[in-house]
Amino acid sequence: MKIRIQDYNNIAIVELQGEWDSDSVELFQNTTADIIAAHKAGIVLDMSDLGFIGSAGLGQLLHVQDRCNENNCQLRLAGLNEILTKVLEVTRLANKFECYAELTEAVKSFA
Repeated sequence: MKIRIQDYNNIAIVELQGEWDSDSVELFQNTTADIIAAHKAGIVLDMSDLGFIGSAGLGQLLHVQDRCNENNCQLRLAGLNEILTKVLEVTRLANKFECYAELTEAVKSFA
């Protein structure tokens, strides 16, 4: 998986590309830990270029959600394709995250 970060006001936009599997866990964990430590108001995970998420990725989503809650940081998911949406529904995680069809909608939700 490749990760690219953009800052927009006090929001970190994290673009995820490729496949989110066990090989990507440490990279994602370090990236989000740095963002949370910087006291950003929120994180938007742009998943529009993410083709796959495995159980390790799902575990990391839950971990980051918990870390955000502990540190007054809000997490949003954006650009989930049909497969990723179905994975969240089947695993009963869809209601645990604020999901938006478009990145712009997710960013505007912080206003």
